[in-house]
Amino acid sequence: MLETIEVPRPEPRAGHVVVRLGATSVNPVDCKLRSGAVTFLGEPPFTLGFDLSGTVVDVGDGVTEFRSGDEVFGMVHSRTGTYSEYVLARAGSLAPRPANVDHHTAAALPTAALTARQALDLAKVVAGERVLIHAAAGGVGHLAVQLAVLRGARVICTARAANHEFLRDLGADEVIDYTATDFTTAVRDVDVVLDLVGGDYGSRSLRVLRPDGRYVTAQQSDAGEDPRVALVTGAPSPAQLAEIGELVGAGRVRVHIDQAIPLAQAGKAHELSESGRVRGKLVLTPW
Repeated sequence: MLETIEVPRPEPRAGHVVVRLGATSVNPVDCKLRSGAVTFLGEPPFTLGFDLSGTVVDVGDGVTEFRSGDEVFGMVHSRTGTYSEYVLARAGSLAPRPANVDHHTAAALPTAALTARQALDLAKVVAGERVLIHAAAGGVGHLAVQLAVLRGARVICTARAANHEFLRDLGADEVIDYTATDFTTAVRDVDVVLDLVGGDYGSRSLRVLRPDGRYVTAQQSDAGEDPRVALVTGAPSPAQLAEIGELVGAGRVRVHIDQAIPLAQAGKAHELSESGRVRGKLVLTPW
C-alpha cells in the first residue's frame, strides 16, 4: 500500500548530503517492493524510489565533492528512498547534473541507464555484434538500444508494433512484433541477448544465441545454469552516470519520458508501470 505522510526533514550524516528533490522516477522494482514481491529493503514501512535529481541543501561531515547549491543526480539505495521532498543520499552515489540536462531527464536516467550500461559491459558488447534486446521500448531497453548502437552493434528488438518506429528512430536495425511473431522463428545466431522480460524468455533466448554468445538478464528467467547466462542488477556508479549524462547533454543519447506525474499520484504511476505499456520512463515530480 502507498501512503503519503509527513516526516521531519532529514539531517545530514557523515558521508551524506541532503538533496531537495527536483524529480524522481518509477522503476519496475518499485512496484515489486510495494507489493512485497521482492523484500530486499526489509519489512515496511519504507520510502520507495532509487532515482533522483535535485539540489544539495545540506552536507554531512567528510563530504568534499559537493556543497550546498550543487545540482546532482544519482541512484540511491536506501530505506529512506527518493519519493520524498528531501532525500538523504550518500555523496558517493551522486554525480553533478549537466547544466543542459533538466531535472526530469536526469531523474529518468540513473537506474535505467546504469542497468543498460552495465548489462552491455557484462556482455562485453563490441562493434559488429548482433544484440537482441527484449522489452526494448521500456526504460532500460530504449537506453540499451542507443548505448549498443554507439558501440557499433547491430541491434534487434522485440516490441509491440506501436513502438517499432520509435525504436528504429533510436537506431534499431530490426524490430520484431512479439505479439504476432515468435522471435525464435525470426532471428538466430545472435551474439548477445539482453532480456528485460524474464520467465520463459530465458530458455527461448538461449535457442537463438550462438554457442559462444552471452545472455544477460535483469529479470528472473528459466535460463537455468547455462554457462552463457549472467544476471545484471544495476549498481550506483557516479563515474558511469557522469559519462551517460555527458552523452545525453551532447544529444547522443536521449531519454523518452512517457509521463511526468506528481508524487501525490504515485499510485497512478505504479498502475501505469505495471500495465507494461509505458514507453521509456515515468517521472515523478515533487509536491
